[in-house]
Amino acid sequence: MTDQLTYTFDELLADHPDLAPHVVGDVRLHGGITPDGRYQPPRAAVREEAIAAWERALRARGGRPFDADASLLQGIRMPNLEQQRVLLRNGLGQTFWNTLTITGKIEAKGRLLADATFPDFQPAIVEDISEMGIGHLNRGLLVAHGLDEGGVPAEGIGGHDVMWFVARDLAFGPDAYPDVEPPETIARPEAGRRYMPEIAPEIESTISFLANLLIIEFRAELGFADTQAILRTPDLFVDRRAEAELAAEIVERIRTDERIHVTSLCLYLGELRSVEFRTVDGGTVSGAELIDRFWDGLVRWATVEQPALVAERQRAEIESRIAQHPEAERVLAEFRAAGPRP
Repeated sequence: MTDQLTYTFDELLADHPDLAPHVVGDVRLHGGITPDGRYQPPRAAVREEAIAAWERALRARGGRPFDADASLLQGIRMPNLEQQRVLLRNGLGQTFWNTLTITGKIEAKGRLLADATFPDFQPAIVEDISEMGIGHLNRGLLVAHGLDEGGVPAEGIGGHDVMWFVARDLAFGPDAYPDVEPPETIARPEAGRRYMPEIAPEIESTISFLANLLIIEFRAELGFADTQAILRTPDLFVDRRAEAELAAEIVERIRTDERIHVTSLCLYLGELRSVEFRTVDGGTVSGAELIDRFWDGLVRWATVEQPALVAERQRAEIESRIAQHPEAERVLAEFRAAGPRP
């Protein structure tokens, strides 16, 4: 049987049938619950199989999905898992509250994928991409990704943004701490530099966007694991244990959705590596040469340079909060003992 390799917009946004609404408390969230009680991601009835079919076709052509995973971001984290536990055990929950709030607000920004128009790759690529994932980015794939992140507010359906807020409020109760906005992005010093000058700027910027989005998904995955471990720690949230366990389950549902995103982004970058790009001077250049060049610089920034800057900023903020604690000296010693100083 030959795989289907072309899909309509409506097919790629189709939901599984016979799902009960996904409701937590009085909040409607995306996705649904199967008759046997399992969570089902939204817009996955056709999308997951389409991604699998494109991957099989890529491998049949001698290519493969982009070879990267979240392990490349292992390194300094401030606060780490044990440091978050120290803070929470000492009544200093604002750092974890802020983390959940900021994560939700960053997820909300991902809805731009549903609202923006991205350039068509086909004029810039020699091969026919109509039967590839990259040929469907503007035919439902990026819209689906954006709706996963930011939901459908007009219909009262929350995406990952609202799911994070619901999880936060389950663990802490609503309004436990003041609202907080995400910090200013620490951009790469050479932001704006052309890494792929051989191709049109709008094509380079789209490739850059997809690669950066994959890094964001990897960083989020590491945060998911720590968040669930914190929520499931028996001696934390002792007056709200059942709520904290449900919050950890909501994070697991977000992770289930995000696996589709990681798989699809690795597919897109793998397809882009497998083709030839038309250059602005009338020649061609391999996608592998372009993407590997860009990725190497991006990974160094994301794994070595940026984490140290973020960790130092976080350390200063956290130690300032600890200084207000009645037993600041003891708590600070415990906090520092739980992880290396950045």
